[in-house]
Amino acid sequence: MADIPYDRREQLKQIESGLMRGEQIIAVYDAIGAGTGFLGLTDRRVIVQDKSFVGKRVAITSIPYSKVSAVSVVSNKSIAGNFFSSGAIAIHVGTHTYEVEFWGSEKAHHVHDVILHYTTGS
Repeated sequence: MADIPYDRREQLKQIESGLMRGEQIIAVYDAIGAGTGFLGLTDRRVIVQDKSFVGKRVAITSIPYSKVSAVSVVSNKSIAGNFFSSGAIAIHVGTHTYEVEFWGSEKAHHVHDVILHYTTGS
């Protein structure tokens, strides 16, 4: 667990409790804002905690890397040459987009690069 970057121990424990046999955690990052609680990365999938359901319900959504069609860096201003000036990413899966904002651009950069690695086979 010491090698895994994470923000909150309870989020890491939640991801650990749902691992498939042989699956390895890469990182678990807390998210900012309403809707998303955290994002976890494993060597098989992206895991998003979605708090946007009616009635205070929460969903843990597993997205196999093979289903991700694109990953974007999200910014509300001109990034003028700095690709990772934002702490937010968008993960495109079919017609749905999961937008997640992190506590720092370095976490967004890490998530982006891991997803890109597993979706492009690099």
